[in-house]
Amino acid sequence: MLNPNVRVRFAPSPTGGLHLGGVRTVLFNYLFAKKHNGTFILRIEDTDQNRYVEGAEEYIIECLKWCGLNADESPVVGGPFAPYRQSERKALYREYAEKLVMHGHAYYAFDTPEELEQKRKDVPNFQYGMAHRNEMRNSLSLPEHEVDQLLDAGTPHVIRIKMPEDETISFNDMIRGYVSFDTNTVDDKVLLKADGMPTYHLAVVVDDFLMQISHAFRGEEWLPSAPVHMLLWEYLGWKDSMPQWAHLPLILKPDGHGKLSKRDGARLGFPVYAMTWDDAKSGEQTEGFREIGFLPEAFINLLAMLGWNDGTDQEIFSLDELVEKFSMERISKAGAKFDFEKAKWYNAEWIKKLDAERLIKETKAVLTAKGVTVTDNSYLQTVTELVKDRLVLLTDIYEHAWYFFKQPDEYDLNSVKPKWNEAKTEFFQTLITQLQQTADWNAVDLENSFKVLLTEKGLKPGDAMLPFRIMLVGGKFGPHVFDIAAALGKDEVIARIEKGLTAFTA
Repeated sequence: MLNPNVRVRFAPSPTGGLHLGGVRTVLFNYLFAKKHNGTFILRIEDTDQNRYVEGAEEYIIECLKWCGLNADESPVVGGPFAPYRQSERKALYREYAEKLVMHGHAYYAFDTPEELEQKRKDVPNFQYGMAHRNEMRNSLSLPEHEVDQLLDAGTPHVIRIKMPEDETISFNDMIRGYVSFDTNTVDDKVLLKADGMPTYHLAVVVDDFLMQISHAFRGEEWLPSAPVHMLLWEYLGWKDSMPQWAHLPLILKPDGHGKLSKRDGARLGFPVYAMTWDDAKSGEQTEGFREIGFLPEAFINLLAMLGWNDGTDQEIFSLDELVEKFSMERISKAGAKFDFEKAKWYNAEWIKKLDAERLIKETKAVLTAKGVTVTDNSYLQTVTELVKDRLVLLTDIYEHAWYFFKQPDEYDLNSVKPKWNEAKTEFFQTLITQLQQTADWNAVDLENSFKVLLTEKGLKPGDAMLPFRIMLVGGKFGPHVFDIAAALGKDEVIARIEKGLTAFTA
């Protein structure tokens, strides 16, 4: 039964790719909701139309679907508090902004972009707030009749919050404990823009109230905005309904110095987006974890461990296990350094855990993309089971298994030809005849008969084992050579020995 007292939300802006820090915010929201039988909501905050990018909302939804973090209420599934896109809720926000103005907690500002730019040039580190608001063109500095004339004339304007002087705003953060802010250091943020769209500051408060959000989790970069939001909850008369806040620690660069960015990923050679993002505006493509070969289970697992642990040495968690063990008390205040090598370790461990059906599905997709036609799922299962312990990324399957689907065109001749002799040629010619007569085609019997023939011919295992491997796969790699032979089948093994003999004796 759902717990009506726990309602959390993830509220991204559809402006680009979904950073792994954003997915971790989704994850912690989701885990908290499911832990307490609550509701997880996806709300699209598309109030900044200048930064809106076509396709970004669909991308976000697809990312969450891939991760298995599906929302209970969203623009896709709907819900009792629809609509879940802020652009479709535009008419709501002016009412609340005007209410703030009426009660003296906000004001109209008529400054043009040019006037604001000039002020920034004239005043170093200019902030539109108590120190300079009376020098600007707004309803606090202008006569009332002039303000009325400007409004009646439809003069473009914004609505700004009026930050109080000499007050301390405090709240109890679920992660950081008691946090306080001096209102003198906070500027008068814009609440409603000239186009009638709300800024994040107004919209997040109004929507959280109307959607009955009980707990609000977001990145610590939003902590400086907290006093504005606290005041809005109070000024709108909703203080008793205000959610509990938790500001999550940053995901840091690998060296621990600063927040991890897309630029860091490009520089150091790893993705920072959940899925590949194709930017419709710039034409730029940024590769994602899914496309380089991560399993969603591994991606979720590694994100959970960036800033949280269950107090034990356990590192591998399924989503269900994370729900069971999750608690806010175990989230660290400190930022977590991102380690791509550790991330790959999680992926390798999850690949080993995959059941056969899922493993076939994932590897088949990779091989197909590489131009390998796979028609026999049973054969693919055999192959994948042989190499899966070698896979770090799903995309590694081609590197480790291509030779199961086509004969090698090149051989590591330097490892064979210097020591090649007529005795070895005769051994493999005899082996072909022996294999043609073999009835029980399995790795154990193949290895036994191979070794018996070695003894009969007076050869050592080292004389023939490596050449046999290179005949089958082209080089010194792959799983146990007789497992490879068993999987390839009689006709294919004989064909490869014959082809290899031709190359070795040329």
